Amino acid sequence: MEGELLELVDIRRSYGDGPSAVEVLHGITLSIRRGEMVAIIGPSGSGKSTLMNIIGCLDRPTSGSYEVSGRDTSNMEPDELAALRRDFFGFIFQRYLLLSNLNASENVQVPSIYSGYRRDKRAERAGMLLERLGLGERKSYSPSQLSGGQQQRVSIARALMNGGQIILADEPTGALDTKSGEEVMKILTELNSEGHTVILVTHDPRIAAHARRVITIRDGSVVSDKVNEEVSDAASSGAAKSAGAIPDVSLKRAWSTSARAYMDRFSEAGAMALRSMVSNRMRTLLTMLGIIIGIMAVVMVVALARGASDNIISNISSMGTNTISVMPGERMGDVRSGKVRSLKISDMNALRGQPFVDSVSPVVQSSVLFRRDNIENTGTVYGISADYFRVYGMELARGRLFTQSEASGNQQVCVIDAKTASSMFPGVDPIGRKLIVKTTPMLVVGVLTEKDIMFRPRDALYVYAPYSTVMHKMSNQDYLSTLIVRIAAGFSTPVAEASLVSLLKARHGRKDFFIQSSDTIMKTISQTTSTFTLLISAIAVISLLVGGIGVMNIMLVSVTERTREIGIRMAVGARQSDIMTQFLIEAVTVCITGGLAGVLLSLVAGKVVMLFFPSVPLSFSALSIIVAVLTSSAIGMVFGFMPARNAARLDPIEALARE
Repeated sequence: MEGELLELVDIRRSYGDGPSAVEVLHGITLSIRRGEMVAIIGPSGSGKSTLMNIIGCLDRPTSGSYEVSGRDTSNMEPDELAALRRDFFGFIFQRYLLLSNLNASENVQVPSIYSGYRRDKRAERAGMLLERLGLGERKSYSPSQLSGGQQQRVSIARALMNGGQIILADEPTGALDTKSGEEVMKILTELNSEGHTVILVTHDPRIAAHARRVITIRDGSVVSDKVNEEVSDAASSGAAKSAGAIPDVSLKRAWSTSARAYMDRFSEAGAMALRSMVSNRMRTLLTMLGIIIGIMAVVMVVALARGASDNIISNISSMGTNTISVMPGERMGDVRSGKVRSLKISDMNALRGQPFVDSVSPVVQSSVLFRRDNIENTGTVYGISADYFRVYGMELARGRLFTQSEASGNQQVCVIDAKTASSMFPGVDPIGRKLIVKTTPMLVVGVLTEKDIMFRPRDALYVYAPYSTVMHKMSNQDYLSTLIVRIAAGFSTPVAEASLVSLLKARHGRKDFFIQSSDTIMKTISQTTSTFTLLISAIAVISLLVGGIGVMNIMLVSVTERTREIGIRMAVGARQSDIMTQFLIEAVTVCITGGLAGVLLSLVAGKVVMLFFPSVPLSFSALSIIVAVLTSSAIGMVFGFMPARNAARLDPIEALARE
């Protein structure tokens, strides 16, 4: 029939399953025309609120058909039903159901956010509606600052925000005093006269008397459907002819643009998430704590492992990254290596002429007594050639290095390290002074700058003397402890190693030596530290997972606490994706904030550690920090998904009924 807006045919609603099912509505059939003002009246438990919820697409009938403007709702998806609530219906609830953390204007704007209205247009529209309802000066007030009647007027403005073709009022005056109730009914009557279809649910005959049509329900069935001839409505006066083109609705498409609409919905979800976090500061902080500890553990562990690795590699690099050490025996730790005395000065001379050799130095070392006047200390003397200083990157603090001719000519000269200089020559310049090494007086010609060398104690004393002098005058040996070879530029380490082994095997007749290259040591250490870092990081990630589980638990609690809010948002047209986005943003925000706080605290803790414990190597990696923050974001997404999905799948009517 022309003008009919809502069609209900044999609507039944049951709760429960099987034999225990209880049928609340028993085959209700009725139609409502555009522009009518209808009152559904009945005692408590008669089923009138259930019928209202079905009409407003908050609930679904168990059987029967329900059409809105000719559209069958029985097979609609949740988001399609949300679109109907958003574009056709405006809800006015007995308890107002305003969002407590939004002010009056923001509460009114909520439906238009989900419809994609531009921010400036919706703010203008909300202000106009509140002004019309006498709340223009209170649009920035929170619900707690408004009286019951004022809150109900905000609820009416919200119902009109998207046009409100059909206004559903569930006991709109039930929580109001007589005067406020009369004001609300006057507003609803005026809205009906302007062309809005108004459906009231009430148990009060005085309220029902404002409607032209009164439908009485008892025990889930319609017992009467009467017309009050003393009251006119838009349908009877002809005002409903234009109701299908209420300007507010026709302008909706002009107000919205898809990109801006999405961004507005996203920013609204983000704002609600931030409001929730701020209003529950302690809970938010405790939720973040697990993430903060996990991120700190990951960043600090990686920084420690990286610092240790960099320190070791730096020490190896100081020896030269292209060096090969030749030592007697089959391998490191060979107990028979002391009896192998085949490394000779002639081997050094043979290697010196090879194209893959940049320089070569012998090493003969011995632990001896150092004496000067009445000062005595035990230290190590190294018998070396002049190339040794270049191989290890040693630099002079003062004086000079001895020459190759001095190294091979039994000259009694030496270069000492900074520790030996301060211990053996306190308060005097050692250059040009004599130092007795074992029983041999040595002229100090140079002092080295202080430098850490791997595998050497920092507090030990070292003297570097010509190898010929140490071999003939101190250790009485004609063999070498080690040969240090620096590889020439352009030769790879594997090629140099193969050539060196081949040459020495030919000279010795067998392989009675082993080699170690700095590149091999660096690769081994890098692999070891990487494995160690991975292992410790995996342990640290466990704490992140624990923090993620904490986030999930808190978010599940948050969903339970905010079920009523979710129901309100769904009632005014929020999609499932809108609800899910809001809770995902909250979870991700908590985790990202916790991650950034964890990174910041890690850097602060690192500064403190390096200040009080300078020997502890820490090296913070930008990559590890980025990965840590991304990991915390991923944790928010993964562990926030289930609570967000649970929130999005809530049934609107069950959510609204939840305290």
